[in-house]
Amino acid sequence: MTEGFGFEIGTRLDDRGGGRTGTITTPHGTIRTPAFIPVGTQATVKGVLPEAMAELGAQALLANAYHLYLQPGADIVDEAGGLGRFMNWPGPTFTDSGGFQVMSLGSGFKKVIAMSVERAEDDAATAGGKERLSRVDDDGVTFKSHLNGSMHRFTPEVSMQVQHQLGADIMFAFDELTTLMNTRDYQVESLERTRLWAERCLVEHRRLTEERVGKPYQALFGVLQGAHYEDLRRKAARDLGSMEIDGQRFEGFGIGGALEKENLGRIVRWVTEELPEDRPRHLLGISEPDDLFAAIETGADTFDCVQPSRVARNAALYTADGRFNVDTARNRRNFAPIDEDCDCYTCAHYTRAYLHHLFKAKELAVFTLATIHNERFTVRLVDSIRDAIDAGQFEEFRDEYLGRFYASKAGPRGT
Repeated sequence: MTEGFGFEIGTRLDDRGGGRTGTITTPHGTIRTPAFIPVGTQATVKGVLPEAMAELGAQALLANAYHLYLQPGADIVDEAGGLGRFMNWPGPTFTDSGGFQVMSLGSGFKKVIAMSVERAEDDAATAGGKERLSRVDDDGVTFKSHLNGSMHRFTPEVSMQVQHQLGADIMFAFDELTTLMNTRDYQVESLERTRLWAERCLVEHRRLTEERVGKPYQALFGVLQGAHYEDLRRKAARDLGSMEIDGQRFEGFGIGGALEKENLGRIVRWVTEELPEDRPRHLLGISEPDDLFAAIETGADTFDCVQPSRVARNAALYTADGRFNVDTARNRRNFAPIDEDCDCYTCAHYTRAYLHHLFKAKELAVFTLATIHNERFTVRLVDSIRDAIDAGQFEEFRDEYLGRFYASKAGPRGT
């Protein structure tokens, strides 16, 4: 049943089961890991054609099952031949489960999952001025569409059905994402709910795989929650790592949930010490350089995040010397590229002064040019980390890179 999907470990950082290089094989191509997977929420990276994403080195793209379910509809994507064919992307694809929306819609915290635990614990916490749009029960989630207010219902079975129709090479089990403001008692309750949902996802995944004869095999990753609690994170890893129903197991794992940035590496280490070594681990929702180094060092293989494209649309651009805003006055007459060391299309053809002008003139082309650069920056960084591991130079590269990138600040927060 898993024909066309596999994972092979390459170079290891150490003998503790931490960082490594590897290769994920899918029906639509291979992914050399560690790898950054750009997010194309609605079957597109905002402002950038799939051809440009391939040119800048993206090995795979991730789309959002919740959004595609609402618009245009998973059945239409299925009829088009699956996600890759629908968006004219020939390489591997990922879809998330819709579980993230349990938190983002339910509490109104949008896509910010790095929170402070200093705030009072509150299981009903909702972001200021936001309406609670979803309700969780043991069977699933009832939610209101952010598009037109219509009501919908996601269960583990529905999530699997939607993702099978979308046809991504790698998809994720339906889970509940809590906030760090939830009480420990609720975290325990939610973790058990996610475990039971994971079992139901395995059963439905197997049924759909057998029913949809002739379709390329889709790998299913289980999602690990547990917030900032070591015992809960380790339990989730043991539970899902050993889970098997009627011969169906998870082909990989997603490390999800709200977490403190300072504890990112520690949390990844907790779960990778418990997970089986022979399957890939995907860390959901990170892209900052210090986070990438910390996660890779402790055993994560792939990553996705909307951050590179989102901040690009707000004029924030990454360079080897840190992040800056190109729409400030000092760039008005700066005829240098964004980054002299960058090999992206934007840096090869355009100047900071031109991008400054486009942002001030509110010209849409600047979203494309800025996003190309930020996505290339992030993809290239992770590629360079992979090369450094293979060359046995990870620590030297990490220290030099982060020392330069954060030189103007107090330094990256430790993990």
